[in-house]
Amino acid sequence: MGKSQETQTKKENEKKKARKQRDKAEKKEMRKANNNKGAGLDEMLAYVDENGNISSTPPDPKKKITINNEDIQIGVAKRVDPDPADLIRKGVVTFFNDSKGYGFIKDSENKDSIFVHANGLMQPIKENDKVTFTVERGPKGFNAVGVKIFVAELPL
Repeated sequence: MGKSQETQTKKENEKKKARKQRDKAEKKEMRKANNNKGAGLDEMLAYVDENGNISSTPPDPKKKITINNEDIQIGVAKRVDPDPADLIRKGVVTFFNDSKGYGFIKDSENKDSIFVHANGLMQPIKENDKVTFTVERGPKGFNAVGVKIFVAELPL
């Protein structure tokens, strides 16, 4: 007669299926053996010690540190308004176009080039003038406002 209806792949598939069933039964037995249902609350609790490590023993109450709620900083530190005298900067006008009404000032402290518009001028300026100004955040970057020609105070 002919060969058996079982082929090699059928046998392999049956072996795989039997192996999966055995593994599933073993896992079920492991879960039953390690079942914590009905365990007391003390057995399920975990504590964090002073070093941040998880332990099964409660921390020593003698080592407890009290922290004031006001001392806790979340996020960015509280903003302290700067002194108005610190906001005034000095610089030199590197470029100014009278007809278009804008130019640039080079900050003498950090050498940044800051945009200045004619609306931010307190008095007329021209190139190479030494000026004092304050800086405001504009839609495209920093703008110089309150621009005045710097007059050095002479000692008496």
